[in-house]
Amino acid sequence: MSAPDDPTPEPKSQGATLLRDAALRAAVVTCFVMVVVELVRGNGDAWLLLWAAIAITAGFLIASPKRSLGVGVRPQPSKPQRSSVAEAVLAQIPDPVILVDQRALVIEANKAAYGLLGGLKTGHPLSFALRSPDVLDGIQRVLEQGEPLKVEYSERVPTERTFEVHIGPLQADAPSTGVQAGVVLFFRDLTSARRLEAMRADFVANASHELRTPLASVLGFIETLQGPARDDVNARERFLEIMKGQAQRMKRLIDDLLSLSRIEMRAHLSPTQNVDLASIVSQMIETLSPMARERGVVIQAKLPKLSILVRGDRDELLRVAENLIENAVKYGESGGRVDVEIDSIGSSHGEQGPHVTFTVQDYGPGIAPEHLPRLTERFYRADVAQSRDKGGTGLGLAIVKHIVNRHRGHFDITSEPGQGARFTVTLPEAGS
Repeated sequence: MSAPDDPTPEPKSQGATLLRDAALRAAVVTCFVMVVVELVRGNGDAWLLLWAAIAITAGFLIASPKRSLGVGVRPQPSKPQRSSVAEAVLAQIPDPVILVDQRALVIEANKAAYGLLGGLKTGHPLSFALRSPDVLDGIQRVLEQGEPLKVEYSERVPTERTFEVHIGPLQADAPSTGVQAGVVLFFRDLTSARRLEAMRADFVANASHELRTPLASVLGFIETLQGPARDDVNARERFLEIMKGQAQRMKRLIDDLLSLSRIEMRAHLSPTQNVDLASIVSQMIETLSPMARERGVVIQAKLPKLSILVRGDRDELLRVAENLIENAVKYGESGGRVDVEIDSIGSSHGEQGPHVTFTVQDYGPGIAPEHLPRLTERFYRADVAQSRDKGGTGLGLAIVKHIVNRHRGHFDITSEPGQGARFTVTLPEAGS
């Protein structure tokens, strides 16, 4: 980058100056020759000589005014170019960084910032892309006071995320540095930390509530075996079987709580791998078919022969298929049949592009309308006694909902009493 005080003019400006000088000198020489010719022919007088001298002197002065006075040509300083090193460093910062000038216009931003704020554009006001009064007011305070500060910024679409925004003044020490005075915003992602805090609180609250009953049952049977039933072999075998069932229930409950917490921790991170949804569902049908036969239920599958690719996590989608098919077999066994289907559709839920639906339909007693809106809540059961008898924890559909949300999909439940229930998962097809 050339310094702005360099006295050497740019090549284009120098060429234009030389061409202008040559033209003016040619005009002066022509004037001088014509005056001499007129004098030789006897047509000139003193006034003609005087005006000719003035024209010749003025021509040379105009041709190079500064050079004739001994002043070097100093071109206007060129606009500073952005440093490629600074751009490279900014691009490698994983957290969003945005630079704005004193009018809150975006000067520069890195790739992470463009990914966070879809409407962000260089040269446009930051308020066009970031509609957060706290952040915008913070920028104004930093510009007025010159002191850095921190504010919190949250977004809820497509998933809930929380950032701590560091807002600091950006000072330009000299015009030659190419740095404009303004403000730099650094976004620090607090989503994982907040989710971890919530996970700990929820785990303690839910575990203490749901584990209390089976734990009390186990302790009661232990006291009975140590006391009145010490020598009763039949009672001991019966109580040990009940204790085993309660212990397994606690294990399933803890596993589901931990699984749900892990899913919530990664809810803001979309899956990046392409997986075949048809093969996942086919594998789970094969796994659950023995259990269905024991209960007298036939699983009828309507799956495409070709691969149906979605962007997702294979283990989590296996969990979705397992929970939905297993629930349909357990709670809809009176219907004797469960239909499983995968289909490709177009736009869905107001979103453009191809989508894939995974549907599980049972023909059991169905679900009352008042229960449908709350089925995906933690520990909500339409029939508490039936759920516990069948080994349910009340977390299966909550896990399905959170997995589908992480995959940027939709989970719908429809049912009519006596007509069974229909569970539909809609996911964007890979590449859409």
